[in-house]
Amino acid sequence: MQINSYLIKSTVVAALGGLLFGFDTAVIAGATKALSSEYGLSPASLGITVASALYGTIIGAMFAGIPGDKYGRRYSLRILAVLYFLSALGCAFAWDWNMFFVSRFIGGLAIGGSSVLGPMYIAEIAPAKWRGRLVGFFQFNIVFGILLAYFSNYLVGMANFGAEEWRWKLGVAAVPAALFLLMLFSIPESPRWLAKMRRVDEAGEVLRLTGEPNYRAELNDIVTSIDAEHGHGSEPLFGWKYRFPVFLAVSIGMFNQLSGINAILYYLNDIFAQAGFSKVSGDLQAVAIGFTNLVATMIAMTVIDKIGRRTMLLVGSVGTALCLAGVSWIFSTQANQHWLVWLLVGFIAFFAFSQGAVIWVYLSEVFPTRVRAKGQSLGSFTHWAMNAIISGVFPVIAASSGAAPFMFFAAMMVVQFGVVLLWYPETKGHTLEEMQHKLGIS
Repeated sequence: MQINSYLIKSTVVAALGGLLFGFDTAVIAGATKALSSEYGLSPASLGITVASALYGTIIGAMFAGIPGDKYGRRYSLRILAVLYFLSALGCAFAWDWNMFFVSRFIGGLAIGGSSVLGPMYIAEIAPAKWRGRLVGFFQFNIVFGILLAYFSNYLVGMANFGAEEWRWKLGVAAVPAALFLLMLFSIPESPRWLAKMRRVDEAGEVLRLTGEPNYRAELNDIVTSIDAEHGHGSEPLFGWKYRFPVFLAVSIGMFNQLSGINAILYYLNDIFAQAGFSKVSGDLQAVAIGFTNLVATMIAMTVIDKIGRRTMLLVGSVGTALCLAGVSWIFSTQANQHWLVWLLVGFIAFFAFSQGAVIWVYLSEVFPTRVRAKGQSLGSFTHWAMNAIISGVFPVIAASSGAAPFMFFAAMMVVQFGVVLLWYPETKGHTLEEMQHKLGIS
């Protein structure tokens, strides 16, 4: 089949949640120093402040599947758009630390929910041939949002807003959040959710509009796979027959953060400062790393449906481990600091090509429709819980030993290589219903 404009529009709109996800995740890197000064934060309290959004992401990821199953993927995404908007305004006008914490927490709810519902929605409207690239567009928007955040921080920093600079950096996200909300009224509901709700005719119409040539046969496969005609559209996730998809979701969520990716993104300016870079040069280096992230993700999107998810994870494990070991060596020897930027660029490139591009695609593929929302929530919850833990303790450990955290991250990537090599199945080219049979789920 040929990809059509209706499918593209639906994918782009749903993926706007990824752009806000990336922007909100990275924008804090340009405000850590100002926040420390504004609220008199110690390294430990700075870690709590930065992690405030992460506490929200954990809850958002944990519970997003509930409204997603009950009210639909599209309606739930609208709620998340409102939360993004409120968070941006709350941070811009925060009158004390408590207000800032609550506003970032609300933003975290939206980020966590987006990481579940955005990729799941795209996976459920995408044909198997294009699913990796279309779900990968969500990750593309995440890294594009990260680049926008770094570039926005640089531009705001050059505008001489003085003590209020950090408020502008965090508040500008209200604009794309409002756009996201408006655009969500122009896309259809997920056909698989509609089938699950026994709205079979509506599901068939969405499949037809998105360009599925044999939409009646595809609809029949969907209805059969979720047993909608027998009233078994939902099941508990933690049953014995789902043990392998649960293992895959938990492990890929853990390893994604055990690479150190978000700790590095959150504290990028601080890492450069510790290595001797000035504020302005640190902002520019951050833009360079964000651009690398974007380019590597674009490359990954072009090959994910060709070379496959498993191969990309194996390549990324080796590349990230080597780069992280190099960063650890620089901090332990306090020599050759000029290599730091290049090693971090290499790390970002390997991560974006592998774990970054694969995680949301893989999570959306390994669970059958009747438990997909719950399974996606589990994998995303694991990702964000690990993120909160690692990012919360990173500034404390890094303050005492700059090399230690990077040495740990490198070791975890070696472990990931072994786990992927031994147990991860390839998912490329299979419909979501075919993956159900491949994983032995009846």
